[in-house]
Amino acid sequence: MPIGNVTRGTTGYNRLRRVDRWIAALPVLRRTDDPLVADVGYGARPTTTLELRDRLARVRPDVEVTGIEIEPSRVALANAGTRDGVTFRLGGFETPTPDGRPPAVIRAFNVLRQYDESAVVDSWRIMQDRLQPGGALVEGTCNEVGRVASWVTLDDRVPHTFTVSLRVADLELPSIVAERLPKALIHRNVPGERVHAFLLDLDRSWAVAAPLGTYGPRQRWIATVHGMRDRGWPVLHGVSRWRLGELSVPWSAVAPHGA
Repeated sequence: MPIGNVTRGTTGYNRLRRVDRWIAALPVLRRTDDPLVADVGYGARPTTTLELRDRLARVRPDVEVTGIEIEPSRVALANAGTRDGVTFRLGGFETPTPDGRPPAVIRAFNVLRQYDESAVVDSWRIMQDRLQPGGALVEGTCNEVGRVASWVTLDDRVPHTFTVSLRVADLELPSIVAERLPKALIHRNVPGERVHAFLLDLDRSWAVAAPLGTYGPRQRWIATVHGMRDRGWPVLHGVSRWRLGELSVPWSAVAPHGA
């Protein structure tokens, strides 16, 4: 039986472009001998699964994407059309794939948001157990138009990184991402928790970088990320990622106390 619950299924064109860009840059996608990607909980329509395949094919032309949904009518609708490199299957966190092949990457977006926090670790583990060696699980959430997003990237054993990705052109405060934190963190945005301190410093760094707004919001964001590093946060990557509105830190920097 599929593992999980039927979710609202909200979806939309271009909603997951930010996380898709992240997945396209994952080393495992480029080096694997079997570039199979699973999209767990794609929603009422297969739009974002089809977009995922198109985006990943630009860097890995032989990529295959399997969209997985727990609601049979959604799978039937998706299977009404055909598309090279894309299949759709009934299932949940157990991540059924063609011939049972382990995926190199699993994307699970806007799914666990609708579960209790207590379900997160077990759901992660079920999906992690399906990964290829060296594979990646990317789990997170975003707003309805995809301009505010955050996610956790895990391997087959542990979480590794936490990423915030924002459209900075009309950004007032980066802590708007508090509304779209992954389920593992959204209830931990309270004093005494690491993610709360992270968001406070992010807003402070954004404010300090305000004069750089003269040169454009992207320059202000890059300065904000530098500011986070100056405040002692173990910021990852470099300007090529930051200019996309991204900021990543090791999971340990924001992980809930006691986790």
